[in-house]
Amino acid sequence: MPSDAELLALSQDLSATASEAARLVADDLRTAFRAGMDVEFKRDKHDPVTVHDRRAEETISALLTERFPGSTIVGEEDGEHQGRGEITWYVDPIDGTANFARGLSFFCTSIGAVLDGRIVAGAILDPMAGNLFTADLTGAWLNASPLRSSGPREEAEATILTSYPSARDIAADGAEGLASFGELVSAYGTLRRPGSSALSLAHVAAGWVDATVGFSNNAWDICAGELLVQQAGASYLAFGGEPGWNQPNYAAYSPDLEPTALNRFLTDLQK
Repeated sequence: MPSDAELLALSQDLSATASEAARLVADDLRTAFRAGMDVEFKRDKHDPVTVHDRRAEETISALLTERFPGSTIVGEEDGEHQGRGEITWYVDPIDGTANFARGLSFFCTSIGAVLDGRIVAGAILDPMAGNLFTADLTGAWLNASPLRSSGPREEAEATILTSYPSARDIAADGAEGLASFGELVSAYGTLRRPGSSALSLAHVAAGWVDATVGFSNNAWDICAGELLVQQAGASYLAFGGEPGWNQPNYAAYSPDLEPTALNRFLTDLQK
């Protein structure tokens, strides 16, 4: 185990490498965006993938393993490649592929690093806006400027981003889930479904929105964003799975918000 000082330095190196890897694929994604592309599907028609997802993940993985030999890579498109080292990278080359493929500019590249079961570094790059969000064990930054989350106290004045309800949510929760969702819509000043968990978490960290909630996520969707939210001073709740950071459901909100309606919504869905 590294000492505390060594761990802090390592987390900074990992964050810098994640940032470099995300920037490495940004030009290709910008060039491909709205240029016309073939789209395939994985589980169903709600789960698209493009050649750009696969190519970006290959490029990212190559750089990560070059800089940190022996790393384990867990990627959305290519699965897990087990290494002999202590670092595990969680890579989502395009979080928000459906948006990317259809010309909606709310997508990102998300890369997180885990050591001994703890998220220690992450980078989220919005290639269209040119915003690079980074976090390590010393703090969080937006384009190298320190990042602190903030926002209103009252939910009626707040904006919330969510993935709910997806087609799978509707199938699982039915009319009761939609009724609870309706109460959440009524409680918040603004509710949007933008289509990228990682970028939604980054917006909470930046204070651009006040809360976000998501369900049925994979580790690569949330790894970098979870650390970013926490290091920016916001709250991150993980639930629905085994103890630890890697749970499928999350809620995140600014340190100023009193999330009464959000907590009620989460309670209703877990009954």
